[in-house]
Amino acid sequence: MELLLRRLAVVVAVVALTAATAAEGYNITKILGDHPEYSQFNKLLTETRLAGDINRRRTITVLVVANGDMGALSGGHYTLPTLRHILEMHILVDYYGAKKLHQLARGDTASSSMFQESGSAPGTTGYVNITQHRGGRVSFTAEDAADSATPSSFVKSVKEIPYDLAVLQISKPLSSPEAEAPVAPPAPVNLTELLSKKYCKNFAGLLASNADVYSNINATKDNGLTLFCPVDAAVDAFMPKYKNLTAKGKAAILLYHAVPDYYSLQLLKSNSGKVSTLATASVAKKDYSYDVSNDRDSVLLDTKVDSASVTATVKDADPLAVYAISKFLQPKELFKVTEDLAPAPAPEGPKKKTKKKKPSTTSAAAAPSDDSSAADSPDGTPADDVADKAAAAPSVLARWVTAAATVAAALALAA
Repeated sequence: MELLLRRLAVVVAVVALTAATAAEGYNITKILGDHPEYSQFNKLLTETRLAGDINRRRTITVLVVANGDMGALSGGHYTLPTLRHILEMHILVDYYGAKKLHQLARGDTASSSMFQESGSAPGTTGYVNITQHRGGRVSFTAEDAADSATPSSFVKSVKEIPYDLAVLQISKPLSSPEAEAPVAPPAPVNLTELLSKKYCKNFAGLLASNADVYSNINATKDNGLTLFCPVDAAVDAFMPKYKNLTAKGKAAILLYHAVPDYYSLQLLKSNSGKVSTLATASVAKKDYSYDVSNDRDSVLLDTKVDSASVTATVKDADPLAVYAISKFLQPKELFKVTEDLAPAPAPEGPKKKTKKKKPSTTSAAAAPSDDSSAADSPDGTPADDVADKAAAAPSVLARWVTAAATVAAALALAA
């Protein structure tokens, strides 16, 4: 009986650890930050914006290289777009913990990388071949590597969150001619002209009339930007409220529609979570974030005051994405949260559980709050929510199911 109780105690501890990990998710920058020997690789993940892409994914393996083994990656030989392709080759869109590496069926396998998934790799050149050799050695080779290229070897496991994230050290960067090929710089984009030609002429006018806001957004677009522009009818409907805002409030609400990171439509449709905006960084001690969720092929934005859906793609080419949306986004920092919004059915699969908000007939009349950025209002200011990380964490519900299965299996063994 005593042995059984001890086994049950171990099971409870494992489940608690699993639940804690599920709630936290992961942050690749922080994980590598605990290991100074990977500081250069970590820095490149941030500069190429791949750190955020990794944090938003489930089931992923990152092949990191120690500072002393970085080779040409640390010598300034490549432009930032080319570096992004090279690093994408080191991010496998499947989970390969150390145990799995040494239990490969037939002793080898091929895994798709983020470079393959990006669409920039012709054919299957974005695949990485993983081979288990005699004596337990495991090597990694890019599909398009030259015959003379020496494979990179598995060194050790740095961090593993079973079935979600594996961070593995390899002996040197993978050699891939396609990933290392020069990338043409993006063509110059005039935001005002782009928005005016497709769906968002009125919103383009608002941006152009505010020099500071336009300069902020325009300076961000080449480093990763997702802009949600309300269609002309939505801007017309919102103008009475917009005119009632102070100059500071007008600037904040325009920046609220800009997310300082590139989100492809495919990524928006397959991930859910809270995103920070340019207003988050521009207004001290204010959240200015909102939830992005998906319902089948629809992308929904929920501010807690109103909700909007993506209605059309204006531009979707890294590093800039512009999407037309059905309504003008109203932040809770400027407008009173509507309490009687109806929740939507829970998303399916591994998507984070979110609520889709549908404005009631009274929400259209919601007045600005007593925020310093808004005009006077008798409604008062809603309490600010604590800002979440921009990265969407893996599904807590899915992890609890896994934990429950672990308990069941452990109890069966204990019996």
